[in-house]
Amino acid sequence: MRRFINHLCILLVSTQFYCYSQEDQRTSQFPNVIYILADDLGYGDIKTFNPEGKIPTPNIDAMASNGIKFTDAHTSSAVCSPTRYGILTGRYNWRTSLKSSVLSGYSKSLIKQERTTIAEMLKRQGYNTAYVGKWHLGWDWDILDKNPNLEHDKLNINPKVNFSTPIKNGPSTHGFDYSFGFSGSLDMAPYVYVENDKATMLPTKTTISVDEKGFWREGLTSDDFVHANVLQDLTDKAVQYINQNAKDTSPFFLYFPLPAPHTPILPTTEFLGKSNTNMYGDFVMQVDDVVRQIRETLIKQGISENTLLVFTSDNGCSPKADFEELAKVDHNPSHIFRGTKADIYEGGHRVPFIIEWPKKVLKNSSSDKTICTTDFFATCAELTGYQTPDTEAEDSFSMLPILNGDNTAEVREYIVHHSIDGSFAIRKGDWKLIACPGSGGWSYPRLQDIKREKLELPAMQLFNLKEDIGETKNLIVEHQEKAQELKTALKKIILDGRSSIGTTQKNDGMEGWKQIETVIN
Repeated sequence: MRRFINHLCILLVSTQFYCYSQEDQRTSQFPNVIYILADDLGYGDIKTFNPEGKIPTPNIDAMASNGIKFTDAHTSSAVCSPTRYGILTGRYNWRTSLKSSVLSGYSKSLIKQERTTIAEMLKRQGYNTAYVGKWHLGWDWDILDKNPNLEHDKLNINPKVNFSTPIKNGPSTHGFDYSFGFSGSLDMAPYVYVENDKATMLPTKTTISVDEKGFWREGLTSDDFVHANVLQDLTDKAVQYINQNAKDTSPFFLYFPLPAPHTPILPTTEFLGKSNTNMYGDFVMQVDDVVRQIRETLIKQGISENTLLVFTSDNGCSPKADFEELAKVDHNPSHIFRGTKADIYEGGHRVPFIIEWPKKVLKNSSSDKTICTTDFFATCAELTGYQTPDTEAEDSFSMLPILNGDNTAEVREYIVHHSIDGSFAIRKGDWKLIACPGSGGWSYPRLQDIKREKLELPAMQLFNLKEDIGETKNLIVEHQEKAQELKTALKKIILDGRSSIGTTQKNDGMEGWKQIETVIN
């Protein structure tokens, strides 16, 4: 009998070990995934994308040398909140209620609770998930003001908040097992860290508004939130998370949206003057050092080979970088492209995009295929074998064939661009149609410039980017058929509620959506 029991115990242990082995085999075949999102970093700020650039970025360049860089990568919007929505959901932001501009630090959650995020999808595939950094997608503070007329989405409105109660509809609601960060941009109140839905400290002081290179808005601030230290604080948390999860049998997903080099432009003492450009250049170098710390941690933990590391930016460079000052040292954050952050022109949304995955991706490779930041959802879905329903990731296309070495593969036929004022553009191959007469953003000619100077401009703009990458010659008159073809495609993508293959979906906030009138009429 004892012998029988011993055999039975061995059988049970062996069976359990086999099950664990099968599970380990299922999850370990998937890479860890880290998504580093810089804030307001220009295409021309990274040496590997702009060899004539004057800001040293050795660590980001090393990523490209050890992986693949995409030279025709775009954010789904020319400003930050919308782009972040697209990254996490694989869906264009303008399908939500956010048709223009950005959220504030007190805005409610833009992501609906029923909307699947990439974190939720990867959790279903066996991943541990974390967010560290700048959220800027809204979450629900316990706001005490009961006045329904208070516009909490306005950037300079500071409502009364009970900071002692947990937030709702934040990162944990949307699939993140661990979260640490703050609600808006580094220049938006409240200046309070929130960890796993709870403020780490209650705000006891007020930061005074400053409108210079170190620009930030007035607002409540906690003692542990020091603007100049935030970038390194977040990096320390990200490194800590990697160290804690490096040896786990399950892979991890770390979404790491940085608050830099966005305003306030506050490089630490170690980087002041290091770039020989200006404070913005110094701050870019500090961002590059963040990449160094993450890559060195992966190597130290022995997991760099099977970690899929992404580096990109949420839109083009902001004018707050002082383009005139940088021009004096022959540096242009927008490189050869027209426009800046907020614009519908290429400088507003064409960004550096690098993927390093030593186990799979060909080293020192480059792709000129057009991709969008919304495409990461479909890429991770295909990578992990997730079957995406029609109600998820409606504007996401997989980049996996390119990562696997097929640089002949086309990721997407069309890409839709969006500016801060809600203007649209659509791109197919060399051709780009802009559905507004100006920049759609902050560069000349803005809408107010057109009205004030009574400029007689065509309602739309058509450019051949192969022949005119600087978008200097509007071909709308010469190529009306091409313009109509693109306009028809844009109308269909908007009204179908999706650009990927699948059943028609609904857009939110269709009533009173003025920005689409020129497209659908």
